[in-house]
Amino acid sequence: MSGRVTAVSSNGEYAFTKPNRDSITLLAGLGVEGDVHAGVTVKHRSRVAQDPTRPNLRQVHLIHEELFAEVGEAGFEVGPGDLGENITTRGIDLLGLPTGALLRLGDGAVLEVTGLRNPCLQIDLFQDGLLKQVAGRDEGGNVVRKAGIMSVVREGGVVRPGDAIEVELPAGAHRPLERV
Repeated sequence: MSGRVTAVSSNGEYAFTKPNRDSITLLAGLGVEGDVHAGVTVKHRSRVAQDPTRPNLRQVHLIHEELFAEVGEAGFEVGPGDLGENITTRGIDLLGLPTGALLRLGDGAVLEVTGLRNPCLQIDLFQDGLLKQVAGRDEGGNVVRKAGIMSVVREGGVVRPGDAIEVELPAGAHRPLERV
């Protein structure tokens, strides 16, 4: 399975959206250089309030560009970086990846998929009603999260729009993504 990076984004300050960049540098064990969410321990405000010593499993946030077209059909206008992601992709079923999948991108960077982003109410502050488009329930009543995936940086490197992404699935049984 392979795809492409369509945009990269980062922000050194807490804000919902992240400005697009020409490139981002991934730092092993930390996240995106200069991004407010980079670090060994949790950096998202709600997680810090609960326990600031927990490991940061949300170093790098990825969203599939195909989601923008999907929510666009419902009348929402969303683009790269608008939902706070660091890397926007095309051509990979991010939500269908198993826990532990490796994403090889850029000039040697490697991300390990840790889980699903748990969309929050800030999405509705960005555009009223958007939260229901990226989080809901299926026919069986199970929660469905579509606001991207989270990962940690295993090997650092520079990532740019246009870079290829190669997926390496982990050995063993497929462990579906859960929220992190």
